[in-house]
Amino acid sequence: MPQRSEWEEKAANLLKAEIKRHGLTYAQLVEKLAEVGVSEDERNVRNKVSRGKFTAAFLLQCFSAIGSQEIRL
Repeated sequence: MPQRSEWEEKAANLLKAEIKRHGLTYAQLVEKLAEVGVSEDERNVRNKVSRGKFTAAFLLQCFSAIGSQEIRL
């Protein structure tokens, strides 16, 4: 299995932190994504986050669905 790059690691950690900060499970994130018109299943979301390989658009969709108003880098 290929190693994640430093940037993929940072992106995954940033998204994981926001999910935890809002007290959500991946299943709840999938529900919130559906509410904003993003069709994903829990397994795909879990894999994307685990690998750290997702688009900036997906990251923004997740932040929007979660209700994140401010992101700390």
